[in-house]
Amino acid sequence: MSLTDITTADAQGILIKECKLPVKETMDLIQRYAESHGATVYTRIDQQSEARKNGITLQPLEYLLFGNPQKGAALMASNPLIALDLPLKIICWQNQDGKTLIAFNDHEFISRRYGFETAADSPLNLVRFIDQVFF
Repeated sequence: MSLTDITTADAQGILIKECKLPVKETMDLIQRYAESHGATVYTRIDQQSEARKNGITLQPLEYLLFGNPQKGAALMASNPLIALDLPLKIICWQNQDGKTLIAFNDHEFISRRYGFETAADSPLNLVRFIDQVFF
């Protein structure tokens, strides 16, 4: 499985990668990996279906909210404002060119925002998580 990094200047603190799988299969894979590694999946939303219920046409778009309550609570104990960015979120959508994209917060950006160290093993590190899912 290969992912392609995409840079975007107008979305500070957000990382975007292209995936070769369709949206649903990509999110199925991410969710299974998260659950099999002890993460709590709080919700998964199929925004295309929700939009359709309201008469709006939307390309496939899903998002997943998940995390580790113990690690998240420890971060919140240090700085309660991090709850604005927790639980972790990954969105996946199909763009107008038919490409599947994954987006998530850059852990270094979030860590700096709340005054945490930017260690590679940070529970905020979704780059490492995504790399483990697909490689």
